[in-house]
Amino acid sequence: MIWIIIHIVEILLWILLAVSGAYILFFALVSMLWKKPVSPLSAYLEGQIRSLREPQQYTFLILYPAYNEDRVIVNSVHTFLGQYYPYKGFHVAVISDHMQPETNEKLAQLPITLLQPVFEKSSKAKAMQYAMDQIKENYDYVVILDADNVVNSDFLQQLNEVCSKGYKAIQCHRCAKNSNNDIAVLDGVSEEINNTIFRKAHNRIGLSSALIGSGMCFSYKWFKENVYKLSTAGEDRELEALLLRQRIHIHYEPTIHVYDEKVSNKDNFQKQRLRWMTAQIQSLFSLLPHVPKALMEGNIDYIDKTFQQALIPRSMLIVLTFMLAVLITLLSREWCLKWWLLFLFICMSLYVSTPKQLRSHSVFGKILSIPTLVWKMILNILKIDRKNTDFIHTTHDQEEKKG
Repeated sequence: MIWIIIHIVEILLWILLAVSGAYILFFALVSMLWKKPVSPLSAYLEGQIRSLREPQQYTFLILYPAYNEDRVIVNSVHTFLGQYYPYKGFHVAVISDHMQPETNEKLAQLPITLLQPVFEKSSKAKAMQYAMDQIKENYDYVVILDADNVVNSDFLQQLNEVCSKGYKAIQCHRCAKNSNNDIAVLDGVSEEINNTIFRKAHNRIGLSSALIGSGMCFSYKWFKENVYKLSTAGEDRELEALLLRQRIHIHYEPTIHVYDEKVSNKDNFQKQRLRWMTAQIQSLFSLLPHVPKALMEGNIDYIDKTFQQALIPRSMLIVLTFMLAVLITLLSREWCLKWWLLFLFICMSLYVSTPKQLRSHSVFGKILSIPTLVWKMILNILKIDRKNTDFIHTTHDQEEKKG
């Protein structure tokens, strides 16, 4: 009798993990779908037609919500101001929250709008809402960047061209700007896998891209009307839900890079993942009540997003599958085959989703750091409070050394 119960539990566990594994495998394979290349002739003709039309130059408001970001914010803003774009075509606003007077003095010397709110409880959503209250000018688009984000000098030129295609919501290609240790490298690889599965592959079959939290661009009118609906620390997931309920497609643009500083120590990694896992749980519970309506309306994007929030995080998935495969092998060789096949398919999915330039022995040699990080993620589950809306700030490593 006891073996029957164990076998039932084992099968249920396998199904639970296999559902998440199948989702990742499906979109990993979708990302490999052949995409028709643009021929030189058609590209030339399109360029000629575009040159005959009056070039459209949109105006952009660039928002930097910056909470305790003294180390990086001045450099990020100074770098952005070097855009090869008409000076009147964009304006930068920094929402300085709990930053040092010296930092604010440096920012005040730059041709930007410096906002200094005082929040009882800080959050990125509150910072963006405050900015939209204070800035009275109108723009065509708003761009959200993190304080550590750095972009190329043609960022707005490229974004302007994508906006001319009529998109109201655009997610740029966020990628790592540092690889100083194993954790930073793995964090960067993880982001690229996310880009492949949840952005590139989704767009390839007509679904909306996932948002990341920075490197995001929205119609200014839409953003101003909807930003006040944000209430949690998972503002990117809330923005996704709002867009998808309104049937607005989220476009992923892989050619526009936003360089993001990756976490470099285990404590920061744990803080970051706790924030993400909390936001995922909150997002799932907020999405579920609207699923019946989405089903009746055939809103596949919204249903997919809800299902996405129920997935087991990938690093936890691969470690748990491996551990259970070993355990089941010790218990019964008749039961273990399906576990090792699941583990193989998950590994294959992650390999396929990793960009070719990152598929090196040096990168995959760093996987020994994963078990420790996953253990910290499992400990995070005990700390999750889905009703908690407090902002969990992930500090930069050099900030911690100062403290």
